Amino acid sequence: MAVGCTFIYKGSEKSPIGILGLGDLIKEAGFPPGVIQIVTGDGKVGSMLASHMDINKISFTGSVFAGKKVQELAAKSNLKRVVLELGGKSPSLIFSDADLDNALEHHSQNFLFNTGQACIAASRTFVEESIAPKFVEELKKRYEKLAHTTGDPADVNTFLGPVVDGKQFERVMSFLDIGKNEAELVTGGTRRGEKGFYIEPTIFLNPKDDARIYREEIFGPVMTIRTFKTEEEAIKLANDTAYGLSSCIFTQSASRALRLAKQIDAGMVNVNSSQIFAFDAPFGGSKQSGLGREGGKNGLMHYVEAKTIFFKCVLILRSLRILTVNSMAV
Repeated sequence: MAVGCTFIYKGSEKSPIGILGLGDLIKEAGFPPGVIQIVTGDGKVGSMLASHMDINKISFTGSVFAGKKVQELAAKSNLKRVVLELGGKSPSLIFSDADLDNALEHHSQNFLFNTGQACIAASRTFVEESIAPKFVEELKKRYEKLAHTTGDPADVNTFLGPVVDGKQFERVMSFLDIGKNEAELVTGGTRRGEKGFYIEPTIFLNPKDDARIYREEIFGPVMTIRTFKTEEEAIKLANDTAYGLSSCIFTQSASRALRLAKQIDAGMVNVNSSQIFAFDAPFGGSKQSGLGREGGKNGLMHYVEAKTIFFKCVLILRSLRILTVNSMAV
């Protein structure tokens, strides 16, 4: 809208109510009919949007599988421009000189934001070997304390709500069962209570290289932890993934942070913090985390087409001399 486009928004079929609530606010704000449109539905509706011949650009957030289908349908229709944000398995590197309390906060409360259902969640945590035992011990205490804040999302005392639906609950629980054979279970790993889709916040230690809990996006309150000895090993571990969305570095050395930030293959690097958001900053990733960016100037430019206009002008000056001028405007 900021660059003059009309806009169609389809929310997830798993959480439609909040998006529909925006409709009344859009009308109240005075937007003309049709400038902002909201539609609901499952993947069939998304498929129709990706295939539509009168839609010139589509931005999709979701799974790698669905994102590839969107790109395929866009190419087969009118070759519309596509931006994809397809999730991640983001790394977090914690060095021995890091502020430990700050690192613990970002890997407990901030990691468990939205019950771990966040594409930017740093679910692969790598800790320098010398501080790993203390870090794991303290993080375990925080997870077990936060487990007691599980409950009704409408309750002001609740911190951890349920996962989004039964299908996602079964998926996360299956990963927990698999993980118990792939790594050491530190805490969690079970259902919370007997009703609802509540899951104990979970930590797995030292997963195998080919472990599914280490390689695949779980989209739940599940973290894996491994250790490293050197910067080179840390970077190798961080980049050993098919995803490249977010990443974190915890250290008090600015030079180290900048040095490693250049080497991490991810669209976003956060120093001494979990993922930070800003409307004026581009958001997006590399590899199978997607294509393009949302936010900032980079995001806006995906919604416009560059147009080049050439003028060849003949100007008659007062001296009757003829001057030919070539100019270009974009």
